[in-house]
Amino acid sequence: MRQIIISPIREFITDSRAVGITLIVCTIVSLIISNSGAGENYLAFWNMELHMPAPNVEIPHTPLHLVNDFLMAVFFLLVGIEIKRELLVGELSSVKKSMLPIIAAIGGMAIPALIYLAWTTGNPVFSRGWGIPMATDIAFSLGVLSMLGKRAPFTVRVFLMALAIIDDLGGILTIAIFYAEEINWTYLFMGGGIMFVLTMLNLLKVKRYYIYMILGLLLWYMFFNSGVHATIAGVLLAFTIPLHKIEDLIHSLHDPVNFIILPIFALANTAIILPDTYGHIFSSVVHHGIFTGLVLGKPLGIFLFSWIAIKLGISSLPKGMNYKHLLGMGMIAGIGFTISIFMSTLAFGIEEMQTTAKVAIIGASVAAGLLGFLYLKFLNKREVKKVV
Repeated sequence: MRQIIISPIREFITDSRAVGITLIVCTIVSLIISNSGAGENYLAFWNMELHMPAPNVEIPHTPLHLVNDFLMAVFFLLVGIEIKRELLVGELSSVKKSMLPIIAAIGGMAIPALIYLAWTTGNPVFSRGWGIPMATDIAFSLGVLSMLGKRAPFTVRVFLMALAIIDDLGGILTIAIFYAEEINWTYLFMGGGIMFVLTMLNLLKVKRYYIYMILGLLLWYMFFNSGVHATIAGVLLAFTIPLHKIEDLIHSLHDPVNFIILPIFALANTAIILPDTYGHIFSSVVHHGIFTGLVLGKPLGIFLFSWIAIKLGISSLPKGMNYKHLLGMGMIAGIGFTISIFMSTLAFGIEEMQTTAKVAIIGASVAAGLLGFLYLKFLNKREVKKVV
């Protein structure tokens, strides 16, 4: 009986589409509950005050803050470890391998941000959301691409993964630099001291990574109280962990992050009571900026910057990948979801603006995913007909 129950679950978890499917289900469930009779209680749960055992210790005080400030630091720890692995031994380990994904990612961040700013120019409050359409959700985008099966060449998947990792790095830097609150220099310097100790442990080749985890918790606490977003502690910790421990840690974190932390994040951050009419949302320049930034800006930026780099001889397309694949992949990269929603909570302090941003992100992510999927599927059918 145990095997009958566990085997399908294990099979589902190992499916590359599983994370995307899980997040979609959690988002739909959260939106349904939020807009049902239980909606007010559901939102109240995520925003209720938690009674801390040590009242003088400053830590997240609601379930929503606990998810966004602490659990997402664990998510960014995994992202940071994956970035480090790719930089040292993976697809970004050489200039030749990394140049085109880096240039494509820069275009995929710059053009959406500029499109957003073009919509919101003249309004400094609205303009704070420029980082929202820069993001690409790795789990969702790779999940959509995997649904194409053999219709999408393996090199397209590798390219998208490399691009999304660089994109995440750009998102992390954006959060650290532009969405920091008022800086408490005492906590920041103490965090710097812990980082120095972690770096020395790495240089001295200390292999017991539970020491890194304990110091990582202290680092998180210092950053949480410093005004620099606490999730940055996860990334900094990742860069100090010894290379030989990286694969073990990725293996340990992969399932808890993808099937516990991210689904909880989706439930917490899509707890939105949708308005009776969408007129004010769909007429908002914040909505226009995010939607057009993700759906149009992403593929335009990725394709344009890549094309220029190739024409200038700076880089070349990977073997088995053509410009049509690049365009389709750029469309799928417009799925912003996780990081975009996270950035919307940092950019806007007003709940109404967060709702507008989240509706735009969900709509744009669905549109970008569908467009990219249908384009690559149709492209493959046409190419098969040509061969026949």
